[in-house]
Amino acid sequence: MERRSESFSDSVPESEARRRTADDVHAPAIPRQADREAWDYHLERRRSEAAALTEAVTARVHTLETVLVDALNQPPFDFSRLRRSYQRREFTPEPQLTAHAAMPEWADYRPPPSTLDRLFPDGRRRALRRARARFEADTAERQVARQHRKRRLAAARAAHDAAEHERERGIAQHNIAVDELEHRVRALDPGSVADYFTRALTAQPVPAHLTGAVEIAYDAERRKLFVTRMLPDIHVIPDVTEYRYTPARDEIAAERSSTEQVRARYAALVARLVLRTMRDVFEAHPRTVVDEVVASGHARTRDKATGRTRTPCLVSVSATRAQFSDLVLDRLDPTECLRHLDARVSSHPWDLEAVRPIAEPDLSGYRVATARDAAADLDARPVLVHMSPTEFEHLVRQLFEATGMGAWTTQASHDGGVDAVAVNEDPIVGGLCVVQAKRYRSAVPAEAVRSLAGVVEDRRASRGVLVTTSWFGPSARAFARRNGRIQLIEGGELKHLLAEHLSLDAVVGVPEDGGHDTVT
Repeated sequence: MERRSESFSDSVPESEARRRTADDVHAPAIPRQADREAWDYHLERRRSEAAALTEAVTARVHTLETVLVDALNQPPFDFSRLRRSYQRREFTPEPQLTAHAAMPEWADYRPPPSTLDRLFPDGRRRALRRARARFEADTAERQVARQHRKRRLAAARAAHDAAEHERERGIAQHNIAVDELEHRVRALDPGSVADYFTRALTAQPVPAHLTGAVEIAYDAERRKLFVTRMLPDIHVIPDVTEYRYTPARDEIAAERSSTEQVRARYAALVARLVLRTMRDVFEAHPRTVVDEVVASGHARTRDKATGRTRTPCLVSVSATRAQFSDLVLDRLDPTECLRHLDARVSSHPWDLEAVRPIAEPDLSGYRVATARDAAADLDARPVLVHMSPTEFEHLVRQLFEATGMGAWTTQASHDGGVDAVAVNEDPIVGGLCVVQAKRYRSAVPAEAVRSLAGVVEDRRASRGVLVTTSWFGPSARAFARRNGRIQLIEGGELKHLLAEHLSLDAVVGVPEDGGHDTVT
């Protein structure tokens, strides 16, 4: 990035330029005596401009490098930061409501005496009557205006008092809500804890260009807080170290940082922001609520292949309160600190290369059954439709586990349309999947696929997987394609997956009674 202002030669009068020789035009000669003062002023202005640009870059870099240590000077967040105090505002009426207009004085209306008054007394009396009429009319008008002003002043005061009363009531209600929130937080209510720490993090004085949205979840049993924070991308790092002015060319040139320097600064910034997030959580009161923090930093980008927005995880780290209290934040190297904490850090965060976040699935909405090794009890060539519903569900769970996913079987009759839960930890397309296992002798109806789509929405799962010993009809496949979040596994594919991942040569058959057995 280069910045130019007008050159000195542009400020020279045209007549003077015509008098210059060819050598004067092609070489930056010393200005003539008449222009030396203007030239010196121009040089000083351009040097000051370059210095100001350099100072701005230096200040920006300083902000990036001190975002962690600056937190050490901030007071811990507590509920007092959420409460509001009420102080009555004084009533300040408009000037026209307090302006006091004097009442008319008879002396200002009374006609002055004249030597002719004795000669023409009737004229004097008529003049007095006219003056008295004007005086009384003006007095009455002034009194009406005064009463009107008093009524307006009283109305304004009443409106002010009513507004102050409403403001006081609103502040009192707000503080009652804060008191209730504090009570729920101390009782370890997950939603309230997440709400409180979201407020705590968003209230911290982090520079605006470094802030991002925060999402929080809380595990009350282990007092573990999961924080997901959006990070800025690499463009927040200045790629200029200094601006220099060259008088010979009358230009300000930027001295660029190397690509390696910019990338190193970005990696360090990512580390500082994540550590700053953890510090702000651990320092917030009450400190008995959180014993461990899992912080993950994501950046927003656009997938060039699909055009869709995605948010890859660049860093994910976990630390207990005891581990974090051992850190000396104003002396450590942030990237080395993440290694010390065994963090998952992107090898190329500047390219938004993702890592798998440290996260645990929320299974609170599922009644998980005790795991069983269904595959160990099977014959050499098991017939899947001859298995009991529970055995088939556990076999499907083991299949998902064998592919590298976390999986759990739900309890019978309490699964709400879910036979198993699986978690794909892929940082891009992963998430929680709900699984249904069905043993059919004929095509699975499209209604079963639609029902699974409803379960996926209700449970806010990333995907739904329907596994069957039979097959799906065209309408079921078409619905799954349109939905985009439903995966169908038919009997033939199931047989192949069992052989590949569990070394089972399963037989995909149908019940001998010709009926169908559905496990839902």
